[in-house]
Amino acid sequence: MKALGIVGSPRNGGNTEYIMKHTLESLAEEGIETELVLLAGRTIGHCQACYACQKEHRCVIDDDLGPIFERMKAADAIILGTPVYFSAASSLMKAFMDRTGLVARYSGQLFKGKCGGPLVVGRRAGHNAAFGQMNYWFQMLGFFMAGSSYWNIAFGKDKGEVAGDKEGLETAWDFGKSMAQLMKAVRT
Repeated sequence: MKALGIVGSPRNGGNTEYIMKHTLESLAEEGIETELVLLAGRTIGHCQACYACQKEHRCVIDDDLGPIFERMKAADAIILGTPVYFSAASSLMKAFMDRTGLVARYSGQLFKGKCGGPLVVGRRAGHNAAFGQMNYWFQMLGFFMAGSSYWNIAFGKDKGEVAGDKEGLETAWDFGKSMAQLMKAVRT
């Protein structure tokens, strides 16, 4: 079984990447194969509402999305991580969600029955709005969603600051454990 963690922060080495690695480590401890994908530095254009995906069953925009989407199709679980920007997911993550969501829906609900959930990191506020926004994506696409000891959110602004959020780290760790348990239950 494999879990794919996709970080939608435009910067490498930031708090979202840190918390995602922490969650993936929790999954790996349970025998789950993990892979980290960083969207930073990649070209992920916004959905153009061309609806070519209805016939092509792929996004026809020629950028870095295609190979990542193929990894998503092969994964048993998908975790999306984003920093909070104005009480929402980053524009990079939002473009990623819009395009992958449409292709998955128009390709026979490709993600239905997979496990998933979001991770959200922000400085002070807006976590719940971003968390809800991402939850809607998972729910619309038919994912089984893992819970945790609290909402999958953490606090931090400057690089590495999230490492000081003890409760956020515990929540992310518990989320990984719940995800592993859910993946094993769904597989049987």
